[in-house]
Amino acid sequence: MAKILIIVGTESGNAQMCADHLSDNLPALGHEVEVAGDADAGSAELDGRDVVLVCTATHGDGELPDNIIPLAERLRAETPDLSRLRYGVIALGDQTYKATFCQAGKDMDALFARCGARKVGERLEIDACTQPLPDEEALSWAQEWVTML
Repeated sequence: MAKILIIVGTESGNAQMCADHLSDNLPALGHEVEVAGDADAGSAELDGRDVVLVCTATHGDGELPDNIIPLAERLRAETPDLSRLRYGVIALGDQTYKATFCQAGKDMDALFARCGARKVGERLEIDACTQPLPDEEALSWAQEWVTML
């Protein structure tokens, strides 16, 4: 099965909660899971990786969480060849901010695609207005997502 690196972009902890829930449950499906959150997300090493799952909240007015900005800046500046990498995105947002709903997830999705990574499945967008505890929705999506790897 797959070795999955979950890269977490978080401000309030909801994206980290989702990643931790996935890390607790996906190994039962035969997958090895590593979580890069908090200080580790910005310096996440993508060389030698096969599968990455970005789990990020949107902060402020559509911005990336502070901890994942260094990774995004590195991808923008270097545009590394990620064509060997498969990825997925779980984006957390709030529909109240219609113009920037899940913008951080959309931005990370675009960055990975720009670097040649191959997206698996559709991006999951979780609305905080309708799903205040997103971990179960994320797990349900991820259980289907891993079957496409």
